[in-house]
Amino acid sequence: MTTPLLILIAGPYRSGTGDDPALMAQNLERLERAAWPIFRSGHLPMIGEWVALPVLSSAGADGPLSPLAERVMYPTAERLLQHCDAVLRLEGESTGADQDVAIAQERGLPVYRRVEDIPGFVPDDGLAARR
Repeated sequence: MTTPLLILIAGPYRSGTGDDPALMAQNLERLERAAWPIFRSGHLPMIGEWVALPVLSSAGADGPLSPLAERVMYPTAERLLQHCDAVLRLEGESTGADQDVAIAQERGLPVYRRVEDIPGFVPDDGLAARR
């Protein structure tokens, strides 16, 4: 087993949704589906929205469409990347995810395009849903 990595999962959240909250929720669910394989493989997954959305809420904003979101969403990911060891870039157009990749590359962090490429990847044993 390798040393556990903190891996930022980057992919579309708001992009391509037309600001439809249901589509944004679907995108967040897609990002979150990558969390278990990362964790199962001995690492710690992180998604910027897990931090940014509560920050927005605590500031009194009504969600990611608030004018305050511009000052929170991208900066959250940028700050997280100061602590992350790698990025998993999921498919799909996303300005924010592309920025995350650019920042990671500037910092010399690995960028994975498939969860299977993460060091120590453990294939699904099918037991998680039954536990």
